[in-house]
Amino acid sequence: MWAPFVPGLRLCRLFYTEAVRPLLHEAYPKLRYAAGRLGEGSEVLGFDTERSVDHDWGPRLELFLTPDDLARHGEEIPAMLTARLPTQVAGWPTHFAPADGRTRVLAHTDGPIAHRVRVTELGAWCDGYLGFDPRHDVGTLDWLATPSQRLAEVTGGAVFHDGIGELTALRGRLRWYPDDVWRYLLACQWMRIAEEEPFVGRTAEAGDELGSRVLTARLARDVMRLCLLLGRRYPPYSKWLGSAFGELPEAAGIGAALGEALTGDGAGRQAALCTAYEAVGGWQNRLGLAEPVETTRRPFHDRPYPVIDAGRFAAALLARIGDPEIAGLPPVGGIDQYVDSTPVLSGVADSVRLRREWTRIWACHGSAEASRDRRPGPASPVG
Repeated sequence: MWAPFVPGLRLCRLFYTEAVRPLLHEAYPKLRYAAGRLGEGSEVLGFDTERSVDHDWGPRLELFLTPDDLARHGEEIPAMLTARLPTQVAGWPTHFAPADGRTRVLAHTDGPIAHRVRVTELGAWCDGYLGFDPRHDVGTLDWLATPSQRLAEVTGGAVFHDGIGELTALRGRLRWYPDDVWRYLLACQWMRIAEEEPFVGRTAEAGDELGSRVLTARLARDVMRLCLLLGRRYPPYSKWLGSAFGELPEAAGIGAALGEALTGDGAGRQAALCTAYEAVGGWQNRLGLAEPVETTRRPFHDRPYPVIDAGRFAAALLARIGDPEIAGLPPVGGIDQYVDSTPVLSGVADSVRLRREWTRIWACHGSAEASRDRRPGPASPVG
């Protein structure tokens, strides 16, 4: 450890104010730019700890120039910082050394600084990071095909200076989904629960203890993501899902019920999950996003497994969607509700192809008329 640990976002702010800003103002006194720390990194979401120091953590910065200034100074500024940055800020090195093929770690140096100040312009950065430029328009496909982890990383972190004004406006535009997109995603999350809510008890009854626990964990994860959506917080990917859920003011009672479900027996698991569903259903009712839905658990047809009948909550939300484009979508949801692949959800390798594939996915689930015929209702027991 170089110095007592400080949250990375605080260190990045010190790096900007004490090291980068004085050099920029001296060398380029009329330069208009935005500076902040956003994008990849646990510190952007506020989840970094001392363990995070071992790779890609430290005084880092995104520096956004206008396109003209990037063309004029895009190579000069990184070179100037390499030559003139101090070797330390707040007791932490500003130099990064390669540790392996993909990561960099902090290291002392007496020579030029291999810094992590990325100099770019906002449109190009957004195209590469999100797959679209939110300064112009954010369409339904943009919202649904962009992993929530990426939206969390763009709207998280901090802006230290915005002399251009675009970065602050862009982050405000992406702060949260439009209401009808929000209702659609919530509905699709409830539908995920509806598909499997009776299976925990059924598998336990069949003697499949491991399968019952796996299903419980899947449903608990879906409930956590549903809670984050209700709390207007972009669900992060799996490593930080529990941390983000735990920060929700409403999480304590729901989390206790999920913990009981994960540790209980078959019947106990089913009952504890219903306790969580009831609390989440009441939360949705209080938000006023849809007509209130009765939140009491009920039997699953004539079988002895209590359920919340989650499709009722989905149907109430879908009924309140006014945008015809969103109302006509098949019940697929956003990419996080359809894809369970960390490389896909934590990056955008080919955003144009991703959107093209997403359009095909919607088409495969039928026309708008067929989608309306599949509004969620009580599931029937099979097997």
